[in-house]
Amino acid sequence: MKAIELLECSPVIAAVKDDKGLKRCFESECQVVFVLYGNICSIGGIVRQIQEHGKVAIVHVDLTAGLNAKEVAVDFIKQTTSADGIISTKPLLVKRALELGLYGVQRTFMIDSMAVNTMKKQIDTFHPDLVEVMPGVIPKVLKEIRAYTDIPIIAGGLISDKKDIMAAFAAGADAISTTKEELWFA
Repeated sequence: MKAIELLECSPVIAAVKDDKGLKRCFESECQVVFVLYGNICSIGGIVRQIQEHGKVAIVHVDLTAGLNAKEVAVDFIKQTTSADGIISTKPLLVKRALELGLYGVQRTFMIDSMAVNTMKKQIDTFHPDLVEVMPGVIPKVLKEIRAYTDIPIIAGGLISDKKDIMAAFAAGADAISTTKEELWFA
């Protein structure tokens, strides 16, 4: 399934940061789960639970304890779990995911205009499946990225209520990711 089709089916992404959140996301309509915790011993079991509930598991490799910022970390995820994709702030890891047939989500923190320009260069160079812009409550930047690319955009970070979700969508986001569990059911 193409990345945009995932987001069309499930525009709210459950971003889970612990086992409690993992169990709670199974009760939600969210079809995509961003795994923001775990280690090399537990990540396979976390992914398995997500997929047993019929959901898409995307692992944040930068936040998986025991992995480093090398392409071999993505190889490990591919070979030892059945994860559907990875998230990373490191473009080479996203590139490796794409080479291995996984979804590749490029996460970028928009702290200044240089970060926006860097994101544009990364899009042009690495062609990620999805771009996650953080924080997700900056409509001006979301609009600029939307005007620049047709790659699906996820707004994440600091999304605290339904108003933030609607503002992100109005600014051009295709989906939002949030750890705020009540929004998984909004």
